[in-house]
Amino acid sequence: MSTHRLYTIPAELSTWDVEMSGASRFTWEYDDGRDRMLALYQKGKDKQWDSTKRIDWDLEVDPYNVLGIPDQTIAIYDTPLWHRMDEKQRQDVRLHGAAWQFSQFLHGEQGAMICSAKIVESVPDLDSKFYAATQTMDEARHAETYARFLQEKVGLAYPINEHLKALLDSTLSDSRWDMPYLGMQVLIEGLALAAFGVMRDITTKPLPKQILAYVMQDEARHVAFGRMALRDYYGSLTEAERREREDFVIEGCYLMRDRLRGRETWENLGLSKAEVEEAEVATEHSEYLRLFRSLLFSRIVPCVKDIGLWSPRLQQAYADMGVLDMAGQSLDALMKQDEDIADKLDEARFAEEESERHAEVAETIELGAS
Repeated sequence: MSTHRLYTIPAELSTWDVEMSGASRFTWEYDDGRDRMLALYQKGKDKQWDSTKRIDWDLEVDPYNVLGIPDQTIAIYDTPLWHRMDEKQRQDVRLHGAAWQFSQFLHGEQGAMICSAKIVESVPDLDSKFYAATQTMDEARHAETYARFLQEKVGLAYPINEHLKALLDSTLSDSRWDMPYLGMQVLIEGLALAAFGVMRDITTKPLPKQILAYVMQDEARHVAFGRMALRDYYGSLTEAERREREDFVIEGCYLMRDRLRGRETWENLGLSKAEVEEAEVATEHSEYLRLFRSLLFSRIVPCVKDIGLWSPRLQQAYADMGVLDMAGQSLDALMKQDEDIADKLDEARFAEEESERHAEVAETIELGAS
């Protein structure tokens, strides 16, 4: 089935052409490279997985209750607008909210795949090219996974959000080799990791939990890759060059924060113009979304600090967003947690399958004996 048949809003074009600039860099230095980067590259190779085999696609999903979470997480919950809705309208709110969220995940993963390929092309170091090649495969698998989830389980999709599109455009059209790292590995991947983590931890449904946990296991390595490469490089920047990167980070963070408003979902639910505005006001004042926004920066803020972009004006921008306190988060601890959760999920799933297989064998033997 064509994905265009699932879009609630017609996508502008079947393809989106972004004019890229910058050099394709070859290197004739084939030495061993940096131990940390090569260890990450080895891990990237070891951790490859097949979404058709690792994920249990036979699990059922209710499209009107994709994550199995309380309605209190919906921005308009318990507002006059919510109380005026009948149950069918509320079901549509749940469906469209999940479809919009997972659609943005899907589009972001395609963006990550393209950015990773550009890093392979433009980064000057061979060890970084090696790792970025494994990440390109990771991102292809993630896009494949989210596309299948939307097509087979949700049955509805949204085009790319304008704010995510703007950040991808800025990231890909910049000629400097470090900008795909900064735009994708630090900002987009950092925010995605945090969003995946919140949803992974609160969902009561096994299929989205598997998808989010397994994707996060890969994404944790990708953020580590960006940290390593940029921390090594940004120490040599001039003050003017560092300021340009900070301007990019500040603008990108505001774009990512504004992306969460999801105005297009309210416009597509058949609400009047006044009701759309009512929904937007509720979104701005939602206590759950305020907390969610704050948590979304739990990976970005400490990463930005770690790579050396931490001027007073950047700190002030984070203070204005209400996320400056996230600078104290331990990225290493969060990454280890992401790895452990995916591994434990595998252990529990496959131990249960092995137990069921043993029970079937025992039952067969018993039937044969009788």
